[in-house]
Amino acid sequence: MAKMEDVENGVREVRKSLIKQELSCCKETSTNESESICMVLLCTAVAVCGSFEFGTCVGYSAPTQSEIMKDIGLSISEYSVFGSILTIGAMIGAVTSGYIADFLGRKGAMRISAIICSIGWLSIYFAKGPYFLYFGRLSSGYGIGVLSYVSINHYHLSARLRYDDELPMTGFLPCLLLLLGLVFIPESPRWLAKMGNQKEFTVALQKLHGKNADITREASEIQECIEIQESLPKAGIKDLFQRRYIRSVIVGVGLMVFQQIGGINGIGFYASEIFVSAGFSSGKLGTILMGTIQVPITMVGAILMDRSGRIPLLMVSASGTLIGTFITGVSFFLKEQGMYTEWVPMLVLCGILVYLGAFSIGMGAVPWVIMSEIFPLNMKGIGGSLVTLVNWFGSWAVSYAFNFLMNWSAPGTFFLFSAACATTILFVAKMVPETKGRSLEEIQESLSNSQVT
Repeated sequence: MAKMEDVENGVREVRKSLIKQELSCCKETSTNESESICMVLLCTAVAVCGSFEFGTCVGYSAPTQSEIMKDIGLSISEYSVFGSILTIGAMIGAVTSGYIADFLGRKGAMRISAIICSIGWLSIYFAKGPYFLYFGRLSSGYGIGVLSYVSINHYHLSARLRYDDELPMTGFLPCLLLLLGLVFIPESPRWLAKMGNQKEFTVALQKLHGKNADITREASEIQECIEIQESLPKAGIKDLFQRRYIRSVIVGVGLMVFQQIGGINGIGFYASEIFVSAGFSSGKLGTILMGTIQVPITMVGAILMDRSGRIPLLMVSASGTLIGTFITGVSFFLKEQGMYTEWVPMLVLCGILVYLGAFSIGMGAVPWVIMSEIFPLNMKGIGGSLVTLVNWFGSWAVSYAFNFLMNWSAPGTFFLFSAACATTILFVAKMVPETKGRSLEEIQESLSNSQVT
């Protein structure tokens, strides 16, 4: 009997021990998950500061054109330089961003970007003549060119403030928040592993997952991935134009060209003056509505991208931008003919909002996603650099020419954008492969089966 009691007592003790271990394990897992979620949220908040800075730089010229031209005394030509020189800086930043990120890591690249953007905003804030404005705009452009490599998604900020008062400071603030936030987040573990900093690599990965989390498997996978990438042959710009890669180049470059010649940066950079030209007393209402609809529609597009697929989203988006620019073109045509002039402002507003909403749901983000999916591993770096450079060059061409085109013919400008959007639909239908749910090998096979001869 005593032995039986001893056995039962032993079983109870074992059960208690197992329960304690399970509770301890659950508590440890919960703690790790909590720490990981907090770190992810912090990293996301820092990235959002970068995205907000990007959008502030891009959207700055939209509400400030009339004030800057009046206070500094800029001509249309000089203001076009001011508006478009941002993209020149961004092109330089995009070209050098890969080298900076490889040498300093993503944290280092974001820190450099924030510092240079801060210098740019201060130059704009204290500017008394065009050259300080140009320098500030060029510096900001370089900063967001680097930033676009490490934080692509962005939001436009539109507000009706004087250029020499609060608005430059709203661009300066996210730079400071970005610099502060970077102090508290770890460096990219992949970059640390690539640089051979094993101790820092382990610390960063552990910090991202929680101090007691088991990171052995993920660390091993990262090391294996880096070894594979290091074993691949180094690619140069000439390699991109080999027959097996040419379709990827055409798709990536083509999408970026059509993204830009549809007019997004002309409309985004000079939205306020478009609304004034249409008959509004100011562009305040239009620019506020543009900023209001862009963020939620972009989020909807992000959700639909992996549900509906890339191609349907691009087709719907390009069709919407075609409708929006055509409505705007017709509106300005009616104004020139003196017909239904009371309807022109609202028609222009509707056209621009339809255009921006349609662009945000697909043509804004999907080309970047497809670009990251169509190049094989050894070509991603050089292919991404070429595509990004083309994007910024197209942005410069449209933003610089837009004011001259509007002086030539407002309806003609938007009908040209409509034609570009119509051509985009044909290009997507004919050339762009569906990449949703497909492996890199499947995408490459699809591209090679329809090679351009």
